[in-house]
This record gives sequence, structure tokens and C-alpha cells, in this order.
Amino acid sequence: MNHIELLLAASSLDTRLKKIAEKVAAGERVSEEDGLYLFENGELNYLGVLADHIRRQKHQDYVYFNRNFHIEPTNVCIFTCDFCSYSRSYKHREDGWELGIEQMMDIVKKYDDQPVTEVHIVGGVHPKMNLDFFCDLLSQIRDHRPDLHRKGFTAVELEYMIRKAKLSIEEGMKKLFDAGLQSLPGGGAEIFHPDVRNRICADKVDADGWLHIHQTAHRLGMHSNATMLYGHIEDYSHRIDHMERLRRAQDETGGFNCFIPLKFRNGGNDMSHIPEVSVIEDMRMYAIARIYMDNFANLKAYWPMLGRQSAQLTLNYGVNDLDGTIDDTTKIYSMAGAEEQNPSLTTEQLCEMIRSVGKVPVERDTVYNTIRVYEAQEA
Repeated sequence: MNHIELLLAASSLDTRLKKIAEKVAAGERVSEEDGLYLFENGELNYLGVLADHIRRQKHQDYVYFNRNFHIEPTNVCIFTCDFCSYSRSYKHREDGWELGIEQMMDIVKKYDDQPVTEVHIVGGVHPKMNLDFFCDLLSQIRDHRPDLHRKGFTAVELEYMIRKAKLSIEEGMKKLFDAGLQSLPGGGAEIFHPDVRNRICADKVDADGWLHIHQTAHRLGMHSNATMLYGHIEDYSHRIDHMERLRRAQDETGGFNCFIPLKFRNGGNDMSHIPEVSVIEDMRMYAIARIYMDNFANLKAYWPMLGRQSAQLTLNYGVNDLDGTIDDTTKIYSMAGAEEQNPSLTTEQLCEMIRSVGKVPVERDTVYNTIRVYEAQEA
């Protein structure tokens, strides 16, 4: 008997949970009602069995990572998101940083002799860093190192720079694509439901705008990631609503590489009075995401945000990707009190994290082409 069959044989499960387990075993899609029931009634061991079954079906015991670094052009931002510990308002920008193109190119050149495959560009929304500025940056990176995949800009950044340029989303995205943009990160999604979004980040692009930008990128031939910020003022129905909108969008375009649940961290922001959720709730979130997001091939745990030990634990709850080496090039979560204050891992350290929980490390590129499968255990 496999693990789900053993689960179904357990007399302690109610009828609804057994039916959901049967759907998962048969490869059938669970409904919104099922998803909400899992949040409200699914015990962690039950959820872990279902999520791990799906992970094995999709990926065997392979766990993916890439060699990447981040460029954060600025933490100056015109928006005021309550959960953000990273940004500084434009009028108080003396507390922030603003990098010029030459400074950012110096960061890229630092990796000229290293086998990194991706540069990840994301930061605050600065009114003087416009569409032409970022097109120039992209084209210079492409010309300097054509093999380096250029992933950049949240939908929040994109909506602002394109609107300021007085272009349509289609026109603006095409201009960035022509300049060298190859894929989008998943940031800025937060929680789509307006009851929550209007309370924590009312002044930035809404759910429909976020989805439109990503699906426009997909139609241009770019891929993207999707995120959800969980563990603050949202309830379970808001999480399901968010995942359902993403699942429908993926049904339409198929351009999302992975889904990344992001844990709310309460350090140094306007929501610091809200306690962070437990590690158990983290694992429940990842497991239900793996069960619900059936048309997303990959589920990622962003280790700098969760911490190394919790990230390892997610590998038993449906996760098959740990992001990348990072090389201490991001401050977004460390400034909010994340476990990793200096987020940098060597390839060997990442591989050992994966091996130590019985999985097989696989280096990938940004769009999940395999670069190297490492030995399950070192010789």
C-alpha cells in the first residue's frame, strides 16, 4: 500500500477528508470548497502525506536550485505598504539607497568569472527610475553577458513605470522584452482579495492589474513566478481566493514557473503588532499549496525568508525548489526580521541541505532546464 492508501484506511478521517484524499490519489483537481476544508480541518500529517505524494509524482526526489544573485536598484518607494520593512518613502530617501546603471553593472561584472545563471532585479518604486532607465540597464547587461538570464521587476514596479511612460501594458512589456527582459519574479501579489489588499497595500496595482501584467509577459514568450504573502490579517478564504485566481490564470496561459508562499515577517513595519504564524502553520500552507496548485509544476520555499531549517522541513510538505545561492545580495526579508540576516549559501551548502533530508540536488536554470543532477550522497 502507498501512503495515501494507508491514509484512506485510517478510521479517524472524516468522509470529506477521505474524498479529498481519493481525488489527490486519482490526480483530480480539488475544489475551492475542498481547499478551504483542508485549511480548516486537515491535520498536518494528513496534509503532508497528500502533498508529498504529489511532489513525488511530479519530481521524484529531485529538489531544484539555481546559482543567482540579486540587484536591488533602490529601496526608495512611492508606495506605503503596511507590511514592508524594506522601503523608504521618497521624501525621506536620505535613509535609502539609489543605484545608478554604472553601479549596477559593477555588481554584474563582479560575477564575470562565476557560473551564475541568473540576475534577479527588484526593488522599490522610485519616480526617477523610469522605463527607459531600466531598458538601458537590461540592454547593457545583455550586451555584457548574454548568457546571464535577466529576471526582473515586480508587477508593481512594471505598472508604475509603464503608466508613467504613457504606454499600454502590452506596449511597455514589449519594450522591456525587446531590451532584454526574459522573465518576471512573483513579487507584489501579496493577497489579491480587495478586503485585505485595500487594508495593507491599497495604493498599488490591484489583483486584475497584477494578473494582466503576468499574462501579458506569458503571451510575449516570457515566464514568471507567482507569490502569496500569508500569515497576517488574511483568513483561509482569502488564501484560497488568491490561489484560485492564480490557478485560473495558469489554465489560460501556462506561463508560471512556480508558486512561492511568502511568510509575513513583522520586524520594523506598520504591522509589527501582528504575531507571526508558527512553523506548523507554515508547513500547512506549503502542503495545501501543493495540493491546490495542481497546474503549477513547482512549489518553492524561499530559504532566506523561512530560514534553512524550516526550508528543509518544507521538502516533506510538497516543496521541490529552494531558490538559489543568493550570495547575500538581497535585504528585503532580512530587514523584516527573517531568519537569515546574511542570506548566502554556496552550491555545496545548498546541496548538503537537500541531501540531509534524503533528496537529490538538481541545479536548474531560471525556466527549470536541468543543468546538473548531483549525487544523492557524496562519495
